[in-house]
Amino acid sequence: MLLKQKFNICWHYCFVWLAILVSAVAPLQAQVLPLDQKNTINANWLIYEPGSTQLSPYIADLHTGYNAVHQWVSIAPAQPFTISFTAKKEQCIYLNNQLIFVADSALNYTLDLTTYLSRVKPIEGKYLLTVWHPYQHPNVSTFRNKVKEQESRKESAQRPFSVVVREYVNQNVFILFLLLIALLYGGLKATFPSDFNDIFSLGSFSRSSIEKGFLSKPITWSVILFILTFSLSLALLIAAIHTNVQHFVLFNRLFPVSEADITTKILFYSVFIFLFVLIKYLFLRIMGFIFGLEQLVLLQYREFLRTSLFWGMFLPIIMLLYLSFNITQPQTVLFVSNLVVSLLLIFTIIRIFTTVNKKASVLNLHLFSYLCATEVIPLAIMLKLIVFNY
Repeated sequence: MLLKQKFNICWHYCFVWLAILVSAVAPLQAQVLPLDQKNTINANWLIYEPGSTQLSPYIADLHTGYNAVHQWVSIAPAQPFTISFTAKKEQCIYLNNQLIFVADSALNYTLDLTTYLSRVKPIEGKYLLTVWHPYQHPNVSTFRNKVKEQESRKESAQRPFSVVVREYVNQNVFILFLLLIALLYGGLKATFPSDFNDIFSLGSFSRSSIEKGFLSKPITWSVILFILTFSLSLALLIAAIHTNVQHFVLFNRLFPVSEADITTKILFYSVFIFLFVLIKYLFLRIMGFIFGLEQLVLLQYREFLRTSLFWGMFLPIIMLLYLSFNITQPQTVLFVSNLVVSLLLIFTIIRIFTTVNKKASVLNLHLFSYLCATEVIPLAIMLKLIVFNY
């Protein structure tokens, strides 16, 4: 009996210490909000099941087929209720079934719900917030309370032991990939010195260089490695651009991931660019057969490779610019990065037109139509996906 009492006392003390430990750790996991902020959004989302008379709790892994997700929120008109979220294109937000927001592109947005209270009446003191997309399941996990920076600093000063959650881009991933690219270029120069000189020397743009040396060979392992290094360099810059603008339409439609998953983005873009470069040769063969211009396909593809690989050597320099000034001057860095990618694509097309024009005049309507179908239209698509997607 005495042993049993001692066991109960020990178990009681263990339970008390466990409760203290949990209460000490739990505040670190919650979102830090100012003490005076009453308007908050939480994770208690709801869905409407056909035939039901009330909303049911939303489970992220189970209810992926629903296009509308709801949440009851209390809004105090005297205080701002600003939320931040990542929206897909055409995603809509309703307040008591009244449309208040439509996303014109895939981006991160902030929205103050109190500005719409003048035309929306509460239902028993609450408002039904609805996130709806016409074709896809909306990603409601990105919805957060937007805390003003000044309020967060004030709260931190009042509670010195609190943790302020900040959203920032971890640049360590970019630095590691940039070092990897430098090692790859160094390894290629040491292993394939003649091929390296054929691509990156100034004489590589002479009229006769395309008919000899590196570009005169069929697809070899050195060609594959050079294309892979170029793909990684361009993917790194594109990932930096799209991390800056917070969203990318194509990537999130195929593989929805959080913005923090930069590594996945870089690897996806690298594989996508690598496959694009290789598949383009097959595409040119098909279009050359359709237009009856098979004799220009190899010349056109060699010029595409030569120009792309040459300018790809300068992409790590732009990444250094991004790492140095992205925090202080993000808009300038974004503009320069987009400009460089656009010039790379446009200059490649100009070089292809110039090279083909030496064999046959591009003023010929048939040849000009072929080049528009194989170069200009893909250029417009790439500019839309990479540069003008926001």
